[in-house]
Amino acid sequence: MILVTGGCFQGKKAYAFRQFRIRPEEAADGAQCPLEAIYEAGMLYHFHEYIRRLMQEGREFSLEELLERNPQIVLVTNELGYGVVPVDQFDRAYREKTGRVCCKVAQAAQEVHRVVCGLGTVIKHG
Repeated sequence: MILVTGGCFQGKKAYAFRQFRIRPEEAADGAQCPLEAIYEAGMLYHFHEYIRRLMQEGREFSLEELLERNPQIVLVTNELGYGVVPVDQFDRAYREKTGRVCCKVAQAAQEVHRVVCGLGTVIKHG
């Protein structure tokens, strides 16, 4: 598993397509794909939105199941911990949950890349 993270509109998705030679038809949009797509896609972008959808449905993300069913996936997510703390209770819980999930994903991932201005830096390798 590979995690690509960075700020909003920093070129993470384009970087992941290019860096890992993923074709568009191999990728799924976490904001709108079927929730089961994470187990079949080569890449899931908007992973942070996927987590929001799981929370809205009262479901939990299972890292263990993902590693068992699709260990080669590339997950692309926004960093949500910078900026103003949301007033809305759900949005605060969502931001915290996403951060904690991404920490666990990063620990389990073979590689973690951080993208700024379309340029990626490997912050974990091997």
